[in-house]
Amino acid sequence: MRSHRLFAAVYAAALTAFTGWLALDTFVIPSFYQTNAGELNLSLFAEESAAERSTAEAEDSAAESSSTGGTSGRRGQHSRSGKQPSADSGASVPESSASEETGTAAEPVSTADSYRDENISITVTTCEAYDTTIYTADVRLSSAQYLKSAFADDSYGRHITAATSEIAAAHNAVLAINGDYYGAQQTGYVIRNGIVYRDSTDGEDLLCIYADGSMQIVNSDTYTAEELAAQGVWQAYSFGPALIENGAVSVTEHDEVGKAMASNPRTAIGMIDELHYVFVVADGRTAESAGLSLSELATFMQSLGVKTAYNLDGGGSSTMYFQGQVINNPTSNGKTIREREVSDIVYIG
Repeated sequence: MRSHRLFAAVYAAALTAFTGWLALDTFVIPSFYQTNAGELNLSLFAEESAAERSTAEAEDSAAESSSTGGTSGRRGQHSRSGKQPSADSGASVPESSASEETGTAAEPVSTADSYRDENISITVTTCEAYDTTIYTADVRLSSAQYLKSAFADDSYGRHITAATSEIAAAHNAVLAINGDYYGAQQTGYVIRNGIVYRDSTDGEDLLCIYADGSMQIVNSDTYTAEELAAQGVWQAYSFGPALIENGAVSVTEHDEVGKAMASNPRTAIGMIDELHYVFVVADGRTAESAGLSLSELATFMQSLGVKTAYNLDGGGSSTMYFQGQVINNPTSNGKTIREREVSDIVYIG
């Protein structure tokens, strides 16, 4: 009899503890972590501009020395220093639309599938591949500062969610896709708009987007989050896996995210060249669209000329928003076309 009472007491205590933890995790912890998380660390770009000026001054000095018979040294190689794409890189920066007469920026020009202003150029296309509808946004920027992240409710914390379209509209985004749903995980670096929000890691491969517009896959055991931020990381995402590295597909037919099905709605981001990106969202789990495997997604992005690509949260989260509308068909069960609320988005604006 005593053993039964002891068991009942232990069970009641365990149930109470679990209920308390659940309430804490659901209500108290999110409130504790909520902050004004809409800040942009634009000092990264001031540093890039200073590096560009320094390089330009050095080149001018070398040219002057050469013209007077001196010997100019070779230009030093440096990474992530605000370098602009070369003329033959294929990543043309949007031409300035400023009026030469007035010195003011012209109005943006947009159509149903394109947008262009003095800093941003976006073209959206839709195609069918692998029995799936795939939406691709080709994005060219004058600076990586126009590739931003945003949190639901502008707050960092677990269980804080909103629809991709809602977050995008709140930030006047021209283009947006769902992010890595950081709030569903307790680990994984979160660096957004140049600010470190989470520095715990389990050794995952990150996607790092630097202030100079370059993109790189980095293992989180290599650097701390603060070290990455000091190196000029503007955005870091930790869903994964990496799809393409150095132009080569880095997943196999057998790779998958957790217990996900082989074919799923997908969201990914890739870089063709510095400041030239592609956002890709694939429908799935419907009669019209089967969805993609990671291998199919990587192969598709490789066909676009992508050198680096990374898988973001997929399934019911997969959403592409362009000029005020959701243009894909987000769904979890294949029956209802509806956005899943997520923790964060990647957007252009």
